[in-house]
Amino acid sequence: MTRATPFLMFQHGKAQAALDFWIETVPGSRIESVERFGPDGPGPEGTILRAHAVIAGQAVMIHDSFITHGFDFTPSWSFFLDVENEAGFDRQFTALSEGGGVLMPPDNYGWSRRFGWLNDRFGVSWQVNLA
Repeated sequence: MTRATPFLMFQHGKAQAALDFWIETVPGSRIESVERFGPDGPGPEGTILRAHAVIAGQAVMIHDSFITHGFDFTPSWSFFLDVENEAGFDRQFTALSEGGGVLMPPDNYGWSRRFGWLNDRFGVSWQVNLA
């Protein structure tokens, strides 16, 4: 069976910190497996070769690139996070946006009572919606 899985590539060894942050912040998230680069590389020892995780029920793969690229994450790709209540919305929007940047502050934009869009401190984009 052919299957597509979102793949998140980090630079400069940030993958583990991003995973830890998301698992702590987003309900329904967990790390399923982690393979790390060993002493023989090619990446720095201990950084993530391949991790499988679930973020709010969505399976993703994560990797620490040992090659520095001239690009990073773009807001055109994002997690769309439906949150059940105002308190959860406020908590998750605040936590995810801390150290990142708000692209659209929480408001009623006509398609939802409350919606906000942000980049987290790792550069990953999140659209947070009050379901």
